[in-house]
Formats: sequence, C-alpha cells, structure tokens
Amino acid sequence: MTVAERVAAVRERIARAAERAGRDPAGVRLVAVSKTFGADAVLEAARAGVTDFGENRAQELRHKAAAVGDAVTWHFVGHLQSNKVRAVVGVARVVHSVDRPGLAEALARRARSVGVVQDVLVEVNVAAEASKHGCEPPAAPALADEIASYDELALRGVMAIPPLAPDPEASRPHFRALAALRDEIAVRHPGAVDLSMGMSGDFEVAIEEGATIVRVGEAIFGPRTSA
Repeated sequence: MTVAERVAAVRERIARAAERAGRDPAGVRLVAVSKTFGADAVLEAARAGVTDFGENRAQELRHKAAAVGDAVTWHFVGHLQSNKVRAVVGVARVVHSVDRPGLAEALARRARSVGVVQDVLVEVNVAAEASKHGCEPPAAPALADEIASYDELALRGVMAIPPLAPDPEASRPHFRALAALRDEIAVRHPGAVDLSMGMSGDFEVAIEEGATIVRVGEAIFGPRTSA
C-alpha cells in the first residue's frame, strides 16, 4: 500500500470508531508519527491530507522540520531531556511529554527567550511501568498546576502510552483512567481538554474512550526498519 492509501484507511478507521462512540470524527486529530522516516515520507502523507506530524527525538524533529518547511504542524511526542528543549520550543506546536516540574521550567524559560507560548500536555505513566516515562497519576494535578503557573506555557491536556499488548482491549481501562484524570484537571484548568492517547495498535479503542489526538506511525508509514 502507498502512504496515501494507508492514510485513507486510517481515516476510515477513525470515522468508524467515532461513529461507534457517537462522536464527530472531526473531533479527533490525527498525528502521523514519522520517527525514522524521511522528509519525503512526511511530504507524501501531507499530500494525502495529513497536517500534523510527530517526532520522538529533538534533533530529528529540528532537521525534518527544516527540510519540510512550514506546510505542516509538528508535535514532539517522545521523552524530552531538559537540555534538548532548545531544539523543540518554537519548532513543535505541542510538546506531549511534560512529566516533571524541571522540564516545565526549562520549556518556559526557552519559550520566554524566543517569544512564544508553548502548548504542552502532561505525560502520565498510567500503568506505573518502570520502563515508561511520565508522572504518576496522583502527581498529575500538581504538575498541571505547575505548568499553568507559567505564562509561557499553555496546558492543553494529558497524554499516556499504555502497556504494549496484543489485544487492543487491554488498553481500554488505561484510556478510561486517563480520561478521568483529564476531567479532574480540567475542573481547575478548563483549557486542558486534549486526550492524546492511542497508537497504531489501539487508536480505535482510544477514540471510543474519548481521545482527541491519536498518534499513528506504522499504520501510515509502514513497518520501521530501525528504532
């Protein structure tokens, strides 16, 4: 299949999942995660109508954004070290992976220096996996408060990556828990409405549970040949 054919198939799956949940498919933003794929693949997906792209590594984001230009919106979806924020702020519209106060401070400081307001999401380790980044669920409201205290940051919601499982249904309780946490945070921060959850293997379940952003890589670009 071509990238365009894969994009069409993913769009159809998004529409069907939204219909099952009684939702408007327009309320789900598709972020094509182009990790390890070149700028040519990004441009092919853009020609197929994709407007939002995600990267996991700061330098890859910067290089690819420079090659592609301003035609698309970039999201940073990977773990971010504080010393890499210079490569991300002002390039990525949204940083999905704010998991600690120190990173929030570094992002705010960099955003102040370049004169932008950086959209961010709180990353939550919903299953308390030792191998995953993200704050513990009980710590998420306090981290949201910390983010909201910076004029240079705009808190947009929460993000999570559930444990990898062969059955997409295994992700459902984790998606429900994240949605409940988002609702709790949104009481204090009404702009924090986004739920970034769901990837190639489980994005339909995520949409059924309220996802507003799905991060899809292999279902659009095909299998990766490198990590």
